[in-house]
Amino acid sequence: MSTRSRAVLLSAVAAVAALSLSACGKGGTSGGGGDTHFVTGNNGIDTVPAGKRATAPDLSGRTIDGKTLNVADYKGKVVVVNVWGSWCGPCREEAKYFAKVSKEYQDKGVQFVGVNTRDTSTTPAVNFEKEHGVEYPSLYDPTGKLMLRFKKGTLNPQIIPSTLVIDRHGKVAARALEALDDTGLLKMLKPVLAEK
Repeated sequence: MSTRSRAVLLSAVAAVAALSLSACGKGGTSGGGGDTHFVTGNNGIDTVPAGKRATAPDLSGRTIDGKTLNVADYKGKVVVVNVWGSWCGPCREEAKYFAKVSKEYQDKGVQFVGVNTRDTSTTPAVNFEKEHGVEYPSLYDPTGKLMLRFKKGTLNPQIIPSTLVIDRHGKVAARALEALDDTGLLKMLKPVLAEK
């Protein structure tokens, strides 16, 4: 293994380890300090004004049921991305709300996409979705590679669960770093959906 390969591998392992340490918590507040342009509201939801948003990274790959998915194919729709794991208690708490809101908004220009992470196989992930009535697709990201594609200083998923709302132009508009009920989810979704 070359020195460069070893360095890339070590930095990826360190990033996944850091993610593991903060995973599946109650969430937290991350401020909009520096030049990030985002503001944390008193409801724990970070938002970015339309002109200051960063483009969402490439979120594509295999789903937990073996299909291919590319979130960029949903450009023109508002996309809700939920990062979850079947092993995560808060993810189990919020799953029924995500299933409910995704059904209510599927014909209103909204697409839900899950990102399943840190499950060692797809079996528990598939069972989780069946158990909670989740019908939208979920990318399978066992090592957190998709999460690492978000640039530092942007609204990125830092813990599990995390939820992002991507606007119709493919830019990240809002983020929550905690489990959400339907009320919290709609507080994130409705303002972005109302944008022209």
